[in-house]
Amino acid sequence: MTEKDFWGILAKLDWKRTGDDEAVIAPAVRELSRRPLADIKSFQEILAAKLHSLDGKAWARQTGDDSYKGRGKHFSVDQFLYARCCVVANGKEAYENVLGNPKEMPRDMDFEPLLWIAGEAHEKKTGQEFDCHPKVSYETFSNRKEWK
Repeated sequence: MTEKDFWGILAKLDWKRTGDDEAVIAPAVRELSRRPLADIKSFQEILAAKLHSLDGKAWARQTGDDSYKGRGKHFSVDQFLYARCCVVANGKEAYENVLGNPKEMPRDMDFEPLLWIAGEAHEKKTGQEFDCHPKVSYETFSNRKEWK
């Protein structure tokens, strides 16, 4: 799978169905499930790399009410992950804009269902649970370089 393919699948998200997360991701899941299993894994690898690249203090400080305010202060690691998902779900241009300018990070917005796409596509294709461990972690604080 190429980067172009990755962004093309995300372009299938049906934002007219906002409020019904399964319906929003359904077209992307359908498209990805039609591809070879290697592409489903590749989609997850690319997604993990994109989320990892946004994992850092500069972006975490810009997320709104639950933004990072320093060590020992309340900070939701899950909410920050889902905020990064929102950036990627909004497409290549939005992703590149926020990557280059952390102040453009959406405030108080998230889209956790982005994390479900590869798993649902794999299950739709094989009937089995998706077991993929990307080379880089997208979990908050995993990008050590950006959290120094």
